[in-house]
Amino acid sequence: MMDRNIGFKERRYIEELRILTKATALDCIIDERFERIIYVIQKGDMGFAIGKKGENIRRMQSVLGKRIEMVEYAEEPAEFIANIFRPVEIQKVEKDPLTGALLVTIQKKSDLGTAIGKKGANIEKARLLMRKFWDVELGDISTSEGAS
Repeated sequence: MMDRNIGFKERRYIEELRILTKATALDCIIDERFERIIYVIQKGDMGFAIGKKGENIRRMQSVLGKRIEMVEYAEEPAEFIANIFRPVEIQKVEKDPLTGALLVTIQKKSDLGTAIGKKGANIEKARLLMRKFWDVELGDISTSEGAS
């Protein structure tokens, strides 16, 4: 894992999450393009972070005035990618021998839209997080269905 600098604004958001939810965020990304804050939550703290029926996320959204998204941290890049794309099932993650980018294969073709997200929001979240945590680019998402 890379060394990450966490800015002042991000620290404030992380502290806010801790106060409101008792969960620990390892980092957060302020994504202006999609007007959201993406928290990377310490492994095992997702339940606290989300709260009963998502109440903590709703409370955070009203306090911060932005959309809140959360991803559980994982030590392994492939597991982290699976967490980012959850509930979409990832079949495999491979490194492109030419570009070095990670190529993600999902289980079901019907999940492709969800994996990419509205206006590409999910794939963008995955790209931002993989760059920040592992300094690696994320390539295309494909599906194993229909492949020979």
